[in-house]
Amino acid sequence: MNSLINVVSVVGPTASGKTRLSVELAKSFNGEIISADSMQIYKDMQIATAKPTEEEKCGVVHHLMDFLPTDKTYSVANFVSDAKKCIEDVYSRQKLPIIVGGTGLYVDSLLNNINFSEEKRDEMLCEELMQIYKNEGAEKLLSMLNEFDTESAQRLSQQVNVKRIIRAIEFYKTTGMTITEQNKNSKFQKSPYKTTKIGLNFHDRQKLYDKINKRVDAMMEQGLLEEAREVLSSNLSYTSIKAIGYKELIPYFSDEKTLEECIEKLKMETRRYAKRQITWFKRDTDINWLYADDYSCFEELYNDAALIMKRGI
Repeated sequence: MNSLINVVSVVGPTASGKTRLSVELAKSFNGEIISADSMQIYKDMQIATAKPTEEEKCGVVHHLMDFLPTDKTYSVANFVSDAKKCIEDVYSRQKLPIIVGGTGLYVDSLLNNINFSEEKRDEMLCEELMQIYKNEGAEKLLSMLNEFDTESAQRLSQQVNVKRIIRAIEFYKTTGMTITEQNKNSKFQKSPYKTTKIGLNFHDRQKLYDKINKRVDAMMEQGLLEEAREVLSSNLSYTSIKAIGYKELIPYFSDEKTLEECIEKLKMETRRYAKRQITWFKRDTDINWLYADDYSCFEELYNDAALIMKRGI
């Protein structure tokens, strides 16, 4: 156990308070933050991704944030490789690596030491598969996947996620190995990390949704409309185009809907995303959950989080 690297993860849905808590923990425990957010990696996508300002960072070093042009594709394999290097760097300087973010696939793949063999991407194939989805629906894609990976097809049919279905097909077509085989092989590799996991959530889901709605309103005041106009006019990659906060405003720019209608759509999509995040993280029984609505002030929440860290590290 002594050879394992101590790391801490702070996860949870969007708007749950991960940034503030992780910054305070990093200040107290000599830590540096490694972002696990699939959209905060991109330059020029500041407001919609709720990227922390320099003031909010309070001098704490943040890694894997704001470094990639929006026309570049970035995969979970890229993240795992880059995050491992960051952890080694932070650890080598006798600081505590703190993984912070809401992209569950990034967090789990890193902490569970999923091994991605030379991952290849085929953008043209992805576009073709997306077109099949638009023309014939998810059932057609699942039927294609079932021809070579029945296990994945059955699993993904229970909670249809088109992106993951397309990725499973693409993975097989480009590597010759199914996602199922890849996952089974990776389980034989032990994680080099001893992880203390903290999750933020709300007992009353409506309180989280209210925070999300207020955050979107604040984003509009901060200039989200102008940012969206600029981002949408640039070249976006297969991954950056999926960011919530831009595509929802397209109907306004094309005079198809009012700004108010688009803002309501943005709030709804963000709430749905938060619900998916909660569902993902709830599967991990090792997460120590803290519910913000149990506390009368931030200091009480922070004290409990600090106790969890002291016990873990």
